[in-house]
Amino acid sequence: MLGRIAVPWDVPWDDRISRRHAELKWTGERLEVRRLPEARNAIFYRGRRQEEFFLAVGEHFVIGQTTFSLVRTQQPAHATPSPPPIAEQTFSAQALRQKKFKDAGKRIEVLSKLPDVIRGASDDAELCQGISQLVLEGVPDAQYVAIVRLGEAGGDAGAEARAVTSATGSGPTDSPGGDARERLDVMHRTGRRGDPNAFVPSMNLVRTAILSRESVLHVWNRMEEVADAFTHSANVDWAFCTPVESDACPGWAIYVTGAWSGPLALEMQLTGDAGALQDDIKFTELTATTLGALRQVRLLQRRQDSLRHFFSPVVLQALAGRDPEEVLAPRETEVSVLFCDLRGFSQRSEDNADRLLELLQRVSDALGVMTHHILDGGGVVGDFHGDAAMGFWGWPLPTGNPVEQACRAAVRIGQEFQSIASQEAHPLAGFRAGIGVATGPAVAGRIGSQDQVKVTVFGPVVNLAARLESMTKQLQASVLVDEITAEWVRSHIPRSELRVRRVARVLPYGMHRPLVVSELLPPEGESSILSDAHIDAYEQALEHFLAGRWNEAFRLLHDVPADDQVKDFLTVYIAQHRRVPPPGWNGVIELPSK
Repeated sequence: MLGRIAVPWDVPWDDRISRRHAELKWTGERLEVRRLPEARNAIFYRGRRQEEFFLAVGEHFVIGQTTFSLVRTQQPAHATPSPPPIAEQTFSAQALRQKKFKDAGKRIEVLSKLPDVIRGASDDAELCQGISQLVLEGVPDAQYVAIVRLGEAGGDAGAEARAVTSATGSGPTDSPGGDARERLDVMHRTGRRGDPNAFVPSMNLVRTAILSRESVLHVWNRMEEVADAFTHSANVDWAFCTPVESDACPGWAIYVTGAWSGPLALEMQLTGDAGALQDDIKFTELTATTLGALRQVRLLQRRQDSLRHFFSPVVLQALAGRDPEEVLAPRETEVSVLFCDLRGFSQRSEDNADRLLELLQRVSDALGVMTHHILDGGGVVGDFHGDAAMGFWGWPLPTGNPVEQACRAAVRIGQEFQSIASQEAHPLAGFRAGIGVATGPAVAGRIGSQDQVKVTVFGPVVNLAARLESMTKQLQASVLVDEITAEWVRSHIPRSELRVRRVARVLPYGMHRPLVVSELLPPEGESSILSDAHIDAYEQALEHFLAGRWNEAFRLLHDVPADDQVKDFLTVYIAQHRRVPPPGWNGVIELPSK
């Protein structure tokens, strides 16, 4: 029966399939499919509604939103007990390593192909296929090789576990003492001749090897009459199973079975002599060890790659080969913090209220501009605040100067948004960025509570950077920096690379200490409307303004290009007071809001 709650083919993910929808019968060659009377929706086969039809291997039918394909599956591990072997022997990895290969050159030559097999495999299916072929090449008398996995019948992955069961045809244990909750997944099998699906691995042998964590060999006497369902019904004399000891391969094992060859074949069939197979078992054990180790490396690489979305490259570099607890432990250090906020977001969110996913994608792209330049400049992305991003420099590694790195990143972010603004067809056209940069002591590292932590920075310097960013709206500047940052740039970076100009001495809303705010500018050229002479004129005007000589300040401000919106802040302020400083003037402009 097939349906949402049918047994054994339950498909609860599709609400267009009835509780009991169809009856399936396997004829040995084709699958007979019949729609049940209580089924609500039709079954489509070859593009037409069908009440009853026969499905061949490779064909499919559709119910609702689900496509059902008929594929030739691998045979299950048999449910009947294997016949007792005339010999059983275990081989520890340590004992095998003490034995020398009789034909070491050939074995090592085959084994040297293993890293290429693992590197060339795009998924586990290709990996298992490559390993099976390699073992078959390295064990001359092997007739069949399988990569198997022993696990619980229910699995940990729910629907995924059922999919594995149906794809591999795994079944119950093959010994009376087995656990009915176990299942054996045959991940891949191959053979020298004939159909490899004719070979059925022994779950009892696999279980024994995995539980003992040693290679286990079974030898049978093929001359005795036995039931056709047993492993050695495929004309084999022996089978051994080698576990893959690795956290990256839980429950994995390599299963090899074959027949005796050469003049001593009959004697070995009767006596069960295992000595002739020792080199083969050692080769398989080395293969399993190498497979486990290299797959463990691949697993660690994947985990590290997944961390790239959570940690900046400079943090990953610091973590390499060091204790994470030591690297990420919060510590006080001198940092430069960049806070960047998106302009135009509120208006766009109102205009695109019916297209929020599209707006979200555009905001994500804008945040990508910010984070790209933060990371490219050696910084750490400390946090996101809606449509804003915060980055910092000076932790965890002392690479370059934090002030210079933060300032260069800020200018590049501003320049990219300025370039985008001139492209009407660009998805980010209309967005601008306000940026604040501040330098000072802070605590950086793993910060948070017992329930959740993040790698970020904490301290007044973070709040100052955020306040500088908010002031860019009032002062009409793209990038504002604090006094420490501005002074360092003046002293260490030539004007041909970066420039700063003091904008005003202000008292931010809600703060008690005034500060001199400066604008960070790119060098003189096409990317800036201000020449060095314009900046000098503004600085002279500011000196007069701070000293209360507002007429002189007003006159000098007119030497600055009209397109410079920053000068409007002082010009308007002077005009509002009729060019006369208020009583008790101390050079400080109190900002009325954030």
